[in-house]
Amino acid sequence: MEDYTVCTRDFSCVAGTRIVSQLRNEQWIRSPCILGVDEAGRGPVLGPMIYASAFCPQSSDISDRGYADSKTLTHEAREKLFRAINTDMGVGWVAHIMSAQHISHYMLGKDKVSLNSLAFDATCHVIRSALESGANIKQIYVDTVGDADRHRERLSRAFPGIDFTVCPKADSLYPIVSAASIVAKVIRDKSLVDCQQILRLQGEVGTGYPGDAATLAWLKGHIHPVLGFPPLVRHSWETCARMLEPPEAVSIKFEADDADGDGAAGTSQQRLNFTRTSGTSLIESSGLGRHIFFRVRKLQRVTEVI
Repeated sequence: MEDYTVCTRDFSCVAGTRIVSQLRNEQWIRSPCILGVDEAGRGPVLGPMIYASAFCPQSSDISDRGYADSKTLTHEAREKLFRAINTDMGVGWVAHIMSAQHISHYMLGKDKVSLNSLAFDATCHVIRSALESGANIKQIYVDTVGDADRHRERLSRAFPGIDFTVCPKADSLYPIVSAASIVAKVIRDKSLVDCQQILRLQGEVGTGYPGDAATLAWLKGHIHPVLGFPPLVRHSWETCARMLEPPEAVSIKFEADDADGDGAAGTSQQRLNFTRTSGTSLIESSGLGRHIFFRVRKLQRVTEVI
């Protein structure tokens, strides 16, 4: 059985799955199955967000296995239940891991992607991975954040022929969603520890939520005045933006961000000015006829530099 070490050195977005090799020869996956989806780590400013699915035959009664909303369980109880799920050949699971760096990259990128969009894509991933393993999924239960009806309609369009039940607190109502909740929470907790060790980050991080005093203290102790925070931190969170202000951090202003700058009206090419001229102003070109490398980066010719 594969280990569930989930943090990689490049902190890329990792999709982890144990089910394909373990369950492909199990006959029950070809019978009608139910699947539950839940997440862990949506709100924290530290660490990854994990989406997980768990699935089993419709005919299985898993109501007596102690599965519950992972937030209501102790760390020891979650670990014990995860080990039981992981060794149960009558249950499959999938985990999709989005690192803090991955989340920040998409939320702060040129073409911004919302956290809800990332969450929807992750939900589709854990469902699709279960289907690709050969599981005959007929009914899916999803814990939702936001409008449940709209979420159900989008999922139904993405996976026609499957019946979806989408509602808040599904992890408390449906044992198969509770199982997914346990998988997601255990993997997030382990990933957070693994990432700290790999990055050699010291100190108590607390729960990772912005309202946690221990987490805020850890963040303040790990600010680089120019580079910001280490990769464990979601720079896209407002908590980080507020902290990256003087005097804790250095204020950096780019000429292209100046509303009164030459490029404000979009009539001329913006430039980044790293030098001073000796009495001669820089003449901006239109960029026409220049290589795309220079036009995309809005780089200008500099004729005289001190």
